[in-house]
Amino acid sequence: MANNKKLVEAITSMEEDFAQWYTDVVKKADLIDYTSVKGCMVIKPAGYAIWENIQHELDRRFKETGVENVYLPMFIPESLLQKEKDHVEGFAPEVAWVTHGGLEPLQERLCVRPTSETLFCDFYAKEIHSHRDLPKVYNQWCSVVRWEKTTRPFLRSREFLWQEGHTAHATAEEAEERTIQMLNIYADFCEQVLAMPVVKGKKTDKEKFAGAESTYTIEALMHDGKALQSGTSHNFGDGFAKAFGIQYTDKENKLQYVHQTSWGMTTRLIGAIIMVHGDNSGLVLPPRIAPVQAVVIPIQQKKEGVLDNAYKLQAQLKATGIRVKTDDTDKSPGFKFAEQEMRGIPVRIECGPKDMEANQAVVVRRDTREKITVSLDNLAEEVQKILDTMQVEMLERARAHREAHTYTATDYEEFKSIVEEKPGFVKAMWCGCKECEDKIKEDVQATSRCMPFEQENLSDKCVVCGKPAKKMVYWGRAY
Repeated sequence: MANNKKLVEAITSMEEDFAQWYTDVVKKADLIDYTSVKGCMVIKPAGYAIWENIQHELDRRFKETGVENVYLPMFIPESLLQKEKDHVEGFAPEVAWVTHGGLEPLQERLCVRPTSETLFCDFYAKEIHSHRDLPKVYNQWCSVVRWEKTTRPFLRSREFLWQEGHTAHATAEEAEERTIQMLNIYADFCEQVLAMPVVKGKKTDKEKFAGAESTYTIEALMHDGKALQSGTSHNFGDGFAKAFGIQYTDKENKLQYVHQTSWGMTTRLIGAIIMVHGDNSGLVLPPRIAPVQAVVIPIQQKKEGVLDNAYKLQAQLKATGIRVKTDDTDKSPGFKFAEQEMRGIPVRIECGPKDMEANQAVVVRRDTREKITVSLDNLAEEVQKILDTMQVEMLERARAHREAHTYTATDYEEFKSIVEEKPGFVKAMWCGCKECEDKIKEDVQATSRCMPFEQENLSDKCVVCGKPAKKMVYWGRAY
């Protein structure tokens, strides 16, 4: 038990220091390691397996809506990047440049992609000629590089993994429809698979993507009351098309510009899972995203038949589609329990000689630590029921936490005191002026998270200036 105690003590409590708790969890749960490349991380098998599951689930959902996967180069010539002025300005501080090929200086600098709009535009300009070529609904899974000043594993790193969808459509209506469709896919995925509730809405002009006509977002609330932008979907209108000359002949044989969209999710989702569901013992993974959903832990495994029985239980569970492994290492049961908790495996199944005699096993839930005695005759069925219940209840708990940390403010003094004293979302009315947005950021370091689709009329005045209000906005401090 001494080892077990040490393992759990290695995590700083989230109440004491949330940032340190987070770093401890990503390290101790064996999700990442630091590297010799500043601001870049090794995603270890336990972390990468979560990303593979995210990838698998999202990819399936994309393809159901007609999305096809492609791969484009990671390098962008400087001249190509310069074609869309707003876009370039938005990314300029974060771009990494390649200046040499081997020993020779390059005639033209190459940017390592921070995002691939310009490459897709260059490609579409050659690929699209007629209305028959539309729509183009492409996505790529890749890494991008942004030279961030401060980094934190999964949440902000200089290189990260993501998917970026880039589509081209004949009409503005089609582009808007696709933009919203992808946002809804993201929101459904977060809630149904990651058990993470999100607020859907539109970004203000100040916060929208550089070069976009409009940006839509899903915003989640972390355990510490900070917001995390968890996925975005952008409608580009025809701005990029005009910059890159992407035209098609319509049914009347007239030249028209295409309308484009772009949408993406990244490995920061793993950070979101940790910060929404984790506790002071480590990671807590929702069953649908967990690479291992159950671990069988044999008790007194040196006794005859115990280990064989554990393998038999594993085979039973595996046969019904449950992702399961047996911890047959020579560590103590106490250490194994602590390790399972640290790694966030949704359930553990304890079975020793006495349990075998009684034809039962003890199933322990990771989220609530509830112990449930289950007959071996219908173990797989009962474990599946427990996993399904966990999935639902984890979403409900996360939603209850968000609701408890969502506040309303109708005057500026009240607004400022809530932001300073009560971490979470603050709902308040806004006049639409950038000056008021800037003032909030300057005064209390909060930003507009989104103008939710579900609007409420909290008052008819802007919370900052008192002028007539146009929109209700979610505000908050964010990662």
